[in-house]
Amino acid sequence: MKKIYFQGTYGAYSHIASKNIDEDAEVIPCKTFDECFEKGTSDPDSRIVVPESNRITGNIGIEYLIFKYRLNIYAEYFQKIEHNLLGTPDSDLRDIKDVYSHAQALSQCSNFIKKNNLIEHVRADTAGSAEMVSSLKDKSKAAIASVLSAETYGLKILKNNIENEKGNLTRFLVMGKNIYQPEFKEEKYITSFLFKLKSKPAALYQSLGGFAINGVNLTKLQSYPEKNSFDSYFFLCDLDGHIEDTKVQKSLEELGLHCEDFHVLGVFEASKTRSKK
Repeated sequence: MKKIYFQGTYGAYSHIASKNIDEDAEVIPCKTFDECFEKGTSDPDSRIVVPESNRITGNIGIEYLIFKYRLNIYAEYFQKIEHNLLGTPDSDLRDIKDVYSHAQALSQCSNFIKKNNLIEHVRADTAGSAEMVSSLKDKSKAAIASVLSAETYGLKILKNNIENEKGNLTRFLVMGKNIYQPEFKEEKYITSFLFKLKSKPAALYQSLGGFAINGVNLTKLQSYPEKNSFDSYFFLCDLDGHIEDTKVQKSLEELGLHCEDFHVLGVFEASKTRSKK
């Protein structure tokens, strides 16, 4: 049985995503994203499942770890996010004064929080907030978390689906140490890579020309400063296509001429969810 590591505690959305990705896997929580990536590096046969971005609130903030560890990306998975207000078994919505959750969950439920005059408290994760509320046994305190968190920690669902916008999705990446890429067939693929440009004027503009010439679509291009630097940046990029496609190969060869560092993170099938969004 494969192991899947995720950041957070049992009941977290990462836990839900991990079980949906492989219901037979042994799912193991990690306290931090750093620990999660370290486990994926030291245990080559394992997988890690990490949130990369949210449809509403944007990037989660794991880019520096992707750059540091350079684990292979095997797949993407879009998890539907449905937030719920969870309280102690003896509580009622009118009892709640304080609400605890991850910063992004609080932001995604801001309308409900304001409407009910709740005091926000930021915590490391949603499920951990549910676990804390369960242990405090104070009916004035509630957590914003998943239905699984309510079941896991014996809490009462005071209000379902309190997020501002329905159809909220978080994109998760399935990553690991061993390199694998699917055979090039008649499927929709994504090639993910990172690069750092040589220091010269107009380097980014010149480096991207090959994608336009070869008709390759870039779906993601984001820059991040290197550690302890504000004048040296690396880029994370996704493109539509398989790395064995001639157009993609020519584009990446052109890009490589302008790079000081280049690394392919993975080639994987595009999620069917992309066409439904």
